Amino acid sequence: MNKQQNIKIDVSTEYLGISDKTDDNEVVNVFTYTVAITNDTPADIRLLSRYWLITNGDGDQTEVQGEGVVGKQPLISPGDTFTYTSASMIKTEVGTMQGFYLFETPEKEEIKAPISVFTLAVPNKLN
Repeated sequence: MNKQQNIKIDVSTEYLGISDKTDDNEVVNVFTYTVAITNDTPADIRLLSRYWLITNGDGDQTEVQGEGVVGKQPLISPGDTFTYTSASMIKTEVGTMQGFYLFETPEKEEIKAPISVFTLAVPNKLN
């Protein structure tokens, strides 16, 4: 059985507003995203790393990757859910995020679990 299919990833987003706090003083739209990762495999899994592809409405893309999430590499037991909230900034009113998490089992087997594309949109900008 494909273990990645037994890792459920749900994402919800919220628009926070406009910020001009970037290094180059550009105005950006700020969103939070909350991710719930449910382990429906028969073994513990540790979240080792993440990869995100963030696409602005104009097609400009940014890649983000690194260890863990929000400074943690959580161990998720069978049947448990780990939830965290982070933020993303995009230059356009509509964009998308997608990517994957890399997990490891106690037997050192790696599982790459895809994160389906989701939309970041300023309210009332999508019909």
